[in-house]
Formats: sequence, C-alpha cells, structure tokens
Amino acid sequence: MNHSLLVVVIASGVTYGTPLLYAALGELLAERSGVLNLGVEGMMLVGAVMGFWAVQRFHPDTALSLAAGIGVAALAGALMASIHAFLVITLRASQIVSGLALTIFAGVAGLSSYLGNDLNLADQPAVHQFNPVFPASLRNWPIVGPIVFNQNVLVYASWVLVTVLIWYLNRTRLGLNARAVGESPAAADAMGINVAAYRYGHTIAGGAFAGIAGATFTLAINPLWTAGITGGAGWIAIALVIFSFWRPELCLVGAYFFGALQALAPELQARQISLGPTTLWTNSLPYLATIAALVLISIGNARRRLGAPAALGVPYTREER
Repeated sequence: MNHSLLVVVIASGVTYGTPLLYAALGELLAERSGVLNLGVEGMMLVGAVMGFWAVQRFHPDTALSLAAGIGVAALAGALMASIHAFLVITLRASQIVSGLALTIFAGVAGLSSYLGNDLNLADQPAVHQFNPVFPASLRNWPIVGPIVFNQNVLVYASWVLVTVLIWYLNRTRLGLNARAVGESPAAADAMGINVAAYRYGHTIAGGAFAGIAGATFTLAINPLWTAGITGGAGWIAIALVIFSFWRPELCLVGAYFFGALQALAPELQARQISLGPTTLWTNSLPYLATIAALVLISIGNARRRLGAPAALGVPYTREER
C-alpha cells in the first residue's frame, strides 16, 4: 500500500514541494507589501550554493552544521533581496527589470556557478543532510506514514511558517500595515506607516525564505551541488503566489501539487508506464506557469478578481501624494 503510485507521488510531492513553499511564502510577503520580485530563482541558486558551502566547511556537529547552512543560505538570499529592494524602493527602478537582472546575474552562468566552482563544491556529496526525524515504526504506517512521518524537519518547519504567516498577515498590526502598504501606500503613509521600511523589511525577509528554499535542494532533496540545481523552481514559486490568491494556506496546496507533478514523471518511468513526452511538458511547466501568471496580473480585471494587492509593482515616494 505504501508503495502504490498515489502514495509515493503524494509523499514525493510534499518533499519536492517544500522548497517551492518556502520560496512562494517569501514572494507572498514581498508582494503583499507591493513589491514584485522576479529574482526569486537567482536568490534560490545563491542560497543553494552558500548553504551547501557552509555545511561543507563547518561541520562540528550535524545539527549545528545544518543550522549554519540554513542560516548562511537565508543571509545570502536576504543580501540579494536587499539589492533588489534598494533598486526598486529607493531608486524606483522597474521591478520586473530588476528582478530579471538579479536572476540572470545569479543564474546558471552567473554568480552561483562561479561560487560553486571557485569554492570547489562540484561533485562533492554533502557532509551532512536533512533526514526524516521520526522513527521507522511511524514511517511505515499505512498511507500516512510515508506522507506525514517520512519527512525532514524543513517540511515540518514550513507547516509552522504557513500558520505563522496566516496569523501575522491577518491578526497582527505589522501584518495589517504591510497589507495596507501593498493596497494603498499613499493612504498608509497618511496614517503614519513608513512605506519604504515595510517594503524593505518584507522584501528582504522574502529573499531569506528564497535562500532557505535553495538550501532545501542541496541539503535535503539532492544533497550535493550542481549548477542550476533549482531547475526553475523560483519561477513556479512566483506563479504559485498569484494562483493561490496571495494566501499562505493555498500556497501550501499549490506547492505540493507542483511537487507531485515533478515527482510523477520519474515515478511513471520507474514503473515503465508511458503517457507520452511527460518530461517535455514537466520541464516547460515553470516557464508556462510564470508567463500565464504575469499575463494575469498585467490585466486590470484579472488583477481585481484574483485579489492582487492594488499597488503591486507600483513605486511610491511621499512627494507623489
């Protein structure tokens, strides 16, 4: 029963969907404050390589080493996001152009590959990696065992993060202020809310989550570093935020759906089941989903129906009031 196609695909969907979830939650934070960040893929790549490097260089203890790896990955993503924030909030550059530039700069032929090669990380297995935390007796339970208990701590932490963000955005003054900034920065400014500070803080926090998402690839899913290891997951995360109507709980559902799609093709191949060129459409899915999402948020009626923040992608300075 635990090895049936459905159970294996769902369990793998949770695993593969976890980095998508972290990246999508980070993008959701930025977009709720009015900042569109198309640099998620680049931030994930830098987080992946720097998190892996930290684990390879500092490994006195498994838990401490992995914690350091996640911390370094989050810091790397936050630093990349701070560049984007400075360009689009302070300098009022195009948010689309800035995000794309960061992804190109940090992409497969850019900073992440340079760091990986210069730090001699290629073809090295991770010294430490995230493993399932529950005992085999729980992992072997029918159906629920592989899906719920055969996961690593990053999966369970992402569930906590979803809950925290739901509470933060809907029940706290800071979260409500951030939403106000994304909806009407002029009105928020008139109420004494520092629009730039909220946008900086949420964009940088979103970058940190993207860095963690990247490290999830190199420290949990595929514990080694190769150029382009994220495989377009950052683009899926951007689309996820839009298709989930900017709601954290729906980001979780969408992330696991895309994760299951990613796991489906190799599982079908392993079982010698052919449904046509599955590899082709699963590989193109990130880019098709992103194009569709960007088209939707560029159309006024679609933006309103989807519930997009009214000031998403719109620069703001106090002089424009």
